[in-house]
Formats: sequence, structure tokens, C-alpha cells
Amino acid sequence: MVANAGVGTSAPLGEATEEMIDSVFDTNVKGTIFTFQQALPLLSANASVVLTGSTATTRPGQGLEIYAASKAAVRSLARGWALSSRAHGFRGNVVSPGGTRTPGLLKLVTAERLKQAEDAVPLGLLAEPEEIAAVTTFLASDASSYLNGAELFADGGYAQV
Repeated sequence: MVANAGVGTSAPLGEATEEMIDSVFDTNVKGTIFTFQQALPLLSANASVVLTGSTATTRPGQGLEIYAASKAAVRSLARGWALSSRAHGFRGNVVSPGGTRTPGLLKLVTAERLKQAEDAVPLGLLAEPEEIAAVTTFLASDASSYLNGAELFADGGYAQV
């Protein structure tokens, strides 16, 4: 099972509204919790649960502190659920992508801003969606059978150095 819930709204420091906070936490945290709870009775033995985190948990951008906090909560959920994994027959991990060249990002961000984002990544480029999918597929596969409660950053080194 992959829980890929995510919405991020930017707000300058001190200007976050209750509605914005509710929207971000409702989608990113509650969405992940309720997806997992609905899937739990359907999981087969030795199932893999993959949650989508974010590099923002370790490098929150200005104005994205609320988003970062919501994704930190998702990371914490994976750690907590890993403690119950044996009793329920699953393992759970997090993939935390960095900037990814999705159609949505390419529509929202100017070419100049994309270049700035690429320059911030040690590899000098943003991920392609297929690269994030490959890491998620690994976590979902038997090849990662001894990973539980882990977080893999697919970020070109952005949150690592």
C-alpha cells in the first residue's frame, strides 16, 4: 500500500491561517492515517506500507513550515506503526522525495525558479517522476524486506548535505 497524500500551501512567517493549517494537516496527516486504517484489514501477510514524506522535514523552505511539520508527522507515524508491524504482519517505510519535475510543478514554477531549485541540489538537477517511483517500488518490493520504520531520501543529496 502506498499512501501518497500531499498538499502544501506557502504562508509567510506569522501569517498562517487556521483554514490553511487545517487543509494541510487534514490532507497530509489525516489522509495518511485514514488511508492506512482502511487498508490495514486488507493487507496480506508481509505487506509493505509506503508513506510519502518530504525533504522539507529536514530542510523546510521559508513559508513551508506548516507543510514541513505535517510531513514530519507522517514520518513519525511510520516509526510508530513500525512498532506494531509484527503483530499486524506488515512493514512500513517512508520515501521522501526532493524536488521532482512533475507536470504540476512545471506549471506552477517559472523556469528561473526551476533553475534555482536545481542549483540547490548537489546533483544539479531535479528528479524525474520515474526516479521517485523506482525508490517507492523498491520499498514496496521484497528486495526491501528487512527495512521497517526507515526513511529513504530520493533527493539528489538536497537534504543530506
